[in-house]
Amino acid sequence: MGRAFERRKASKMKRWSSMSKTFTKIGKDIVMAVKEAGTNPDTNARLRSVIQNAKAANMPLANVERAIKKASDKSTANYEETLFEGYAPHGIAILVETATDNNNRTVADVRAAFNKCDGNLGTSGSVVFMFDHTCNFKINPGEKNIDMEELELELIDFEVEEVFAEENGIVIYAPFEQFGAIQKYLEEVSLEILSSGFERIPTNTTELNDEQKGEVEKLLEKLEELDDVQEVYNSMV
Repeated sequence: MGRAFERRKASKMKRWSSMSKTFTKIGKDIVMAVKEAGTNPDTNARLRSVIQNAKAANMPLANVERAIKKASDKSTANYEETLFEGYAPHGIAILVETATDNNNRTVADVRAAFNKCDGNLGTSGSVVFMFDHTCNFKINPGEKNIDMEELELELIDFEVEEVFAEENGIVIYAPFEQFGAIQKYLEEVSLEILSSGFERIPTNTTELNDEQKGEVEKLLEKLEELDDVQEVYNSMV
């Protein structure tokens, strides 16, 4: 098992532990998906993926349907996806993914978080090259006796990087660009997708002591508390 497995194992701690925060994030994803390709999940792959994630997060169906209806209203503003790059204390690279309807507010909030925690907000391109942009799927093997090596061979044409078993499912990691093709393949072979998404995995990591980690985590928490922030990635071990 490689770095995607280890990263997933280490980083799923408290992130999005607040259910309300999770539902807010999914709600924004629904708006962006609907604005992009409509309200029908059968013809909107992005929306289909968000609905799967909502189910995995135990988001009530009524909430999902309400969010789709709201997103289809022309008066509902879309969200702009913006990526911020910077450094936490001790040279830890930080990537912040946001979805906002007010970019000036988001820039100010993200900058303030970096400044308050002795970090530095960088310029576009200053950090992103240090992370691999990946997509991932968690599938339900059901009653099928899936051979992991055989599944990985079947997915080789999609440049899959890792396939490993996790609690209640099998996880697949591949390059970001392969998301649509893999989603289509899994649906064609009737493998149930429990959840899917994107992740940025650092190509190099820095090991810190407990005190240093505490300083970095202070910034991570500040950023994750911001309403416009969807995900925060870092190069800390």
